[in-house]
Amino acid sequence: MRKQLRLGIMGGTFDPIHYGHLVTAEEALVQFNLDRVVFMPTGIPVRKTHRAVTSAEHRYLMTVIATASNPDFEVSRLEIDRPGPTYTVETIHALRDLYGLHADLFFITGADAVWDILTWKDSAELAEACTFIAATRPGFDLGRFSEERERGIRIETMEVPALAISSTDLRERFAGRRPVRYLTPEAVAAYAEKNSLYSDGTTR
Repeated sequence: MRKQLRLGIMGGTFDPIHYGHLVTAEEALVQFNLDRVVFMPTGIPVRKTHRAVTSAEHRYLMTVIATASNPDFEVSRLEIDRPGPTYTVETIHALRDLYGLHADLFFITGADAVWDILTWKDSAELAEACTFIAATRPGFDLGRFSEERERGIRIETMEVPALAISSTDLRERFAGRRPVRYLTPEAVAAYAEKNSLYSDGTTR
């Protein structure tokens, strides 16, 4: 009998991708016995209207660069090639069509983001289609998920110390010409600098 696929989906803007994202994906891969993790850069993020977002192609390429050395990671163009705003529930449906109803889908993101997801478009439908892996950030109260679990929403939690790293801080560091070494892969930093993605505080 064919082994049932356990697929991790690491969604995010990745503007830019950093070691917090990579450590989270690797931890989920091991802790939840996933077959692989698919990084899914958003196309037009619905909830990032407060700031300009770097072009999808740059974010996609930085994610490819960051994950290239890990054979258990892959990067999908599904969301960035789909026109219009990005809705995760549509992505999950597309993955269901691709991998079949019997694949186990695990949506990996920060614990605070999981809390926000419950207010997203068709969140109940999304919760039925996949298991959430909530990576804990410093100071997050995991007890906040107890009510959602009682309602049958599948939420697993996972400790990831590296989540203190943030893309916001990285963008500010690039703009202020402050060190980014050990926060993001050197090849990602080189790509961002070569393309002047954050050098003046704006995005490209």
